[in-house]
Amino acid sequence: MGKSNVGGQAIIEGVMMKNDDVYAIAIRKPDKEIIIDKKNKVSLTKRYKILSLPLIRGVVAFGESMITGMKILTYSAEFFEVEDEVEESKFDLWIEKTFGNKADDVIIGISVVLAIIMAMVLFVLLPLGLSHLLKPVLSQPWLVNLVDGIIRVIVFLLYLILISRMKDIQRVFQYHGAEHKSIHCYEKGLELTVENAKVQTKLHKRCGTSFLVYIVIISVFLLTLINPSTLWMRFVVRIVLLPVIAGISYEVLKLIGNSDNKVLDFLAKPGLALQKLTTSEPDDSQLEVALVSLKVALGEEVTKINDSIVTTEREKTENNDKELKSLPEDV
Repeated sequence: MGKSNVGGQAIIEGVMMKNDDVYAIAIRKPDKEIIIDKKNKVSLTKRYKILSLPLIRGVVAFGESMITGMKILTYSAEFFEVEDEVEESKFDLWIEKTFGNKADDVIIGISVVLAIIMAMVLFVLLPLGLSHLLKPVLSQPWLVNLVDGIIRVIVFLLYLILISRMKDIQRVFQYHGAEHKSIHCYEKGLELTVENAKVQTKLHKRCGTSFLVYIVIISVFLLTLINPSTLWMRFVVRIVLLPVIAGISYEVLKLIGNSDNKVLDFLAKPGLALQKLTTSEPDDSQLEVALVSLKVALGEEVTKINDSIVTTEREKTENNDKELKSLPEDV
């Protein structure tokens, strides 16, 4: 079969697979049943031609993936809520009262904004501030920017190492590995079975981890060449160029991910190396979930895989009332 445009995301005890405009989510519930949900969403890059242009499409894809990813993570987390009821905060109550049915979307929007702010602090402000403190001992402005980039790389690596040690994240990283193995199985034209997926590599050239690696590396080279004289201008330049860096990184990922050229394979190595931190070997039950998600995204109907029952409805019992919920329509 060769290359494909199928991609995915590991979530809490599950996997999301995307095939063109179709999103399929498979989650292993605490009772071991696999629940699936499927939605269609046409990307803005297909709705508006200008947004499909090189560089621009990467920024759009990155933004859409952040919003969709947050919604899917929130959706998967609801299956594993603690049994003891937690009293809602005044802020939660205000959000529900003010925005009504849109409360969940508002909370997700706030979560995305907070995630962006945290990323800015860790990967922009912290390296910028530390490199500025070293300015008196660095002879050239470009050296200050180079040190800024080196600090950014170190912070990025430390961040990945630290989160990879968290128990809950380790489970997500196993599902990440299952996602990659399943996609490799599909791209090789093999039958989508646990046995075939198990022997595949857990690394993939089109992984989001590689995308982040390219953003960091490209930012180091590009920002080293631009030498504003003041701290304020250095900060402005980093914010203004962020969409450009994201757009370039997306094009690099797309080029490398769809090519077997030896030179491009060499350029893929940094991303693949970092994936050793963000992916782990999955067990058979995790591969089952990833394969179910992939099959549904490809248009198959799945009711059972091995000994696991697969259903298309989510049932949640609260106060003896049965409530059916699914992933938001606008995912």
